[in-house]
Amino acid sequence: MHSARVTLHSRVGFLACCGLFLATWLACASVARAGETESKPEDDRYKRFKEKPAEGEVAAQPAAEPEAKAKKEEGGEAKKEEGEAKAPEAAPVEATREDPDEPELVDLYLDAEKNEKGTGKNGEPIGKTVWNKNQVPRWAIDQEPIVPVAHRWNLGFSDNPRHVKNRSWHNPFRQNVLKGDYPILGQNKFLSVIAGSETVAEYRDIPTPSGNTPFAPAGFDFFGSPNQWFVQQNFFFSLELFGGETDFKPREWEVRITPVFNVNYVSTEERLAINIDSRRGRDRLDHQIAFQELFGEYHFADLSPYYDFVAARGGIQFYNEDFRGFLFADNQLGVRAFGNYENNRLQYNFTYFEMLNKDTNSGLNTVFDLKDEHVFMANLIRQDTFVKGYNIIGNIAASVEEESVYFNENGVPVRPVPIGDAAPHSNKVGYVGFGGNGHIGRFNLSHQYYYAFGKDTHNQLAGRENDISAHMFAAELSYDWDWMRFRTSYFYASGDSEPYDDKATGFDAIFDNPEFAGGQFSYWVRQGFGAGNTFTLLKSRNSLLPNLSPGKEEGQANFVNPGVHLFNLGYDAELTQSLRAICNVNYIKFDDTTVLEQLLGQNSIPKDLGIDYSLGLIWRPLLNQQIVLTGGIAALQPLEGYKKIYDTSHTQLSGFMNVLVKY
Repeated sequence: MHSARVTLHSRVGFLACCGLFLATWLACASVARAGETESKPEDDRYKRFKEKPAEGEVAAQPAAEPEAKAKKEEGGEAKKEEGEAKAPEAAPVEATREDPDEPELVDLYLDAEKNEKGTGKNGEPIGKTVWNKNQVPRWAIDQEPIVPVAHRWNLGFSDNPRHVKNRSWHNPFRQNVLKGDYPILGQNKFLSVIAGSETVAEYRDIPTPSGNTPFAPAGFDFFGSPNQWFVQQNFFFSLELFGGETDFKPREWEVRITPVFNVNYVSTEERLAINIDSRRGRDRLDHQIAFQELFGEYHFADLSPYYDFVAARGGIQFYNEDFRGFLFADNQLGVRAFGNYENNRLQYNFTYFEMLNKDTNSGLNTVFDLKDEHVFMANLIRQDTFVKGYNIIGNIAASVEEESVYFNENGVPVRPVPIGDAAPHSNKVGYVGFGGNGHIGRFNLSHQYYYAFGKDTHNQLAGRENDISAHMFAAELSYDWDWMRFRTSYFYASGDSEPYDDKATGFDAIFDNPEFAGGQFSYWVRQGFGAGNTFTLLKSRNSLLPNLSPGKEEGQANFVNPGVHLFNLGYDAELTQSLRAICNVNYIKFDDTTVLEQLLGQNSIPKDLGIDYSLGLIWRPLLNQQIVLTGGIAALQPLEGYKKIYDTSHTQLSGFMNVLVKY
């Protein structure tokens, strides 16, 4: 009985506790709803959006909170009059809405256009965008310190006249979906479109063989008039589609295509200078369509929290094997695996290229006309080695040139080189190298060494098989003083002292394009000219190496050559923020002239070749890369070796102007 009473009392107590808890919860919920209604008058806040104001009537403002209302009442009649005076300015723009409960939506960009300062009601910055999808309620602009946006890509630039006020279509700082500033599809697919024009006009004074049909009366000297004029016009269009959260990590994938439309014109004063058929005249107009880039890239994996990655790229692409382009720097067809490690301190590349022939007259890529040359290259770069700011690089490379017979578009034989017995041959060459580039305090140091080894199955000059063993070394030391840089440099490529033995000791590269000793401004580097033979060049255009080849674009490498020493003094000056001057003086001499003596049938050719003077100017009027004007003049003062080879003491001159415009 006692047990039954205890059980009954327990049940009654449990039910009573449940009823008390339920009553308490209902009371608290009622109080919370009442407090929320008083503290957040949402209905009043949106009330001004629900009804269309009468003509001449100011739209209703959101209800003020109790504390704000009390402070306003304490402010007196002056603040009331001031508030009434400002009320018409805060009236919202009339909005057309199907549902009256929906708040008025405004476009941030259009709203910012009306506000010259680019700020909201309380002075906070307003995001700029050109997408009408980025619409928010007007109260969010007028009342809230944070402006919600559709996505982070439309945050825009800060309030700066250069970025915001100049909204012209040609302003490069204006956000545009075609520049990859924000996605074209979804949140992570971007499109970048670049169109441009590059115009080159050049005058050059170079040794030009007259052949058997000289143009000038009684002009039967081997070298005729040296004057040439050259104009080249390239129109290019680059389309790049890529994906990924690119502001925070490397791209996940990329596809790029860059076609080039070329027109070129050359005029000379000798008939055989531009075509093997003298009936073609002394000038030539040509055109070409080429692909300088046509590749796809894929990002395989991230290796660390610092976004160290592994990626690969396949197709026509640019690649530079070293810091200055001594061995290979060109756009070619191939596959490249690359990436970095140790927070980008280590960078690596593995490449394989099937070399393309270049167009004879424009120098651009042909449309998949293979050169029968296979190239493998790899390098490893380590930044901040020994001291911060100094980087080192290790290189390995191999080039296999197959036996082939090839005539260029002007009918000139270029493979094999048209000297000696002209038997087809192949080169199998390996390269190992080491270099560095960077600064140690105010001193800048750049250097590179290569050793070439391998086999030439039948060298035309030697008339036999050759074992290749050659060297190249380059070094540049410079000092920065305020807006000036003082430079000195040295370049060496070994020559061959025994052209008829089974050793080839003259150095040659795969496809060099060096930025060294004046680069494009130097007469010696920029110009290519013959070597006492109508079809064989002493050196190729845009090269440092006197390799006795028909040209690096279509010919084969030749390791039986005279080699070269080059000593340089240079001076760079940032004259203004947009104008830069580059001055250089080069003293050039052959390493060994025995090969030239055998080729030309001359005795005792001196090694001194000439002194090269050059001055270049680079002007960027808009302080960006949209418009770049580059011009230069150069002169080569012949020394005894040059005089004997070309039978002239006339100073060789050249000058050019390059105008690059892109958007």
